[in-house]
Amino acid sequence: MIVNESGGIPNRLFFRLFQTGNILQRQVQNEMGISAVQWAVLGALSREGFEDGTSFNQLKEYLYVSRQNLDGVLKRMERDGHVVRIPDPQDRRARLVLLTESGRLFWDRLQDTIAEFYRQAMQGMSFDDGVSLLHLLKKLQHELIDVSLESPRQDP
Repeated sequence: MIVNESGGIPNRLFFRLFQTGNILQRQVQNEMGISAVQWAVLGALSREGFEDGTSFNQLKEYLYVSRQNLDGVLKRMERDGHVVRIPDPQDRRARLVLLTESGRLFWDRLQDTIAEFYRQAMQGMSFDDGVSLLHLLKKLQHELIDVSLESPRQDP
């Protein structure tokens, strides 16, 4: 896959992913008034099985975001009344992140806007294009998770 012309295809691909992520961030903020991470948190917490909340670490791992980034977003969402952090009934030292009723209503009201956002963003793609892109991005995610640039230690 690697074509060596100043990084070639991989360089261009990863730069396009970087640009796409930044465009997504900007457009979500401009069109919905929330950050892409807030959108992802609302979506994650509204999923089936998350009705009673989820741990901070589980949410962080699910979204692939840093502890600092997620904590800052959750503080803003708590301030806005969309989430609360409650004691975990299984471990009183731990806390669960829970979508509030206000957060659920906010998420429900966003659904038509999100559907239109998706429609416009993907209007130039066929169904098969979308399925292929989804498949390829999933493959790339799995490969990225396994990247390790540590050199094997060589004894002199």
